[in-house]
Amino acid sequence: MSARIQVPANEHGVVRVFQVDLPEHEIARFTNSNGTWPLREALGAEHLDPDHVEVFPVSDLEGVGLPGYLEEGLGIPFEELDDMRGRLEALSGPVMVVTSRAFGGTDQALSPRHPLRHVATFHERRKPVSFGPLPSESAKGSVATAPSEDTRAARGARRAAIVALAGLLLAGLLLVVILA
Repeated sequence: MSARIQVPANEHGVVRVFQVDLPEHEIARFTNSNGTWPLREALGAEHLDPDHVEVFPVSDLEGVGLPGYLEEGLGIPFEELDDMRGRLEALSGPVMVVTSRAFGGTDQALSPRHPLRHVATFHERRKPVSFGPLPSESAKGSVATAPSEDTRAARGARRAAIVALAGLLLAGLLLVVILA
């Protein structure tokens, strides 16, 4: 049995690779998520979203290879793959790639068992957060501030004038109706 793998609820950008020790003709049964899901049970996961789990034969990546797929397809930095490149290239048969999203933001302790064998865990490349100025000219301007005393007084005077005008119009209309 493999060591337990902790998946924190706030995990993002982590990619786990597993060797699947099954003949390729048994993969469809193993990955069937209807009813009991042998893959989820073998991983020891409480929650697993099949949309974020890939199981495929390494031979499907001919020309790219598993390291190339992880780097180009999933954004794993070249440097992080460097030490594992030989081991990843030596894999044959089916593999499973699971991203953080597969766990649906739940805190889990995975306990993978046969036919799964944990190969490696990687972290997607993330761009640093930048709080620089916005690039568009339309984004420039001023931030609204609380109205000053003068502005509030001017707004109040306008409202009073509008109410007075509406009252005069209503009185005039009423006078026309009475005289008619």
